[in-house]
Amino acid sequence: MSGVIRHVTISGRVQGVGYRAWVEDEAVSRGLEGWVRNRRDGSVEAVFCGPEDVVSGMIAACDRGPVSARVGAVQAASGSSDLLNLRRAGERFSVLPTL
Repeated sequence: MSGVIRHVTISGRVQGVGYRAWVEDEAVSRGLEGWVRNRRDGSVEAVFCGPEDVVSGMIAACDRGPVSARVGAVQAASGSSDLLNLRRAGERFSVLPTL
């Protein structure tokens, strides 16, 4: 897919509240490629790839998250194709194991 790749870290109360499933649903509905996973430090990490405006909209949505989440901060940086390639083979968007 052409477009931008962004590496995003979301902190706050974002584990145990359905945040990863919400990210997957949102990203797939927006036609994005990438992945999402929990981190042992309590944050959620994601990579989004797609048209810049769609990726920007997804990052903005991450600041709200699902109703039960309490997002403290969203940090976004440029990502790389190496990061994007961490997703499972054959999947456009993956939920990866905790790291």
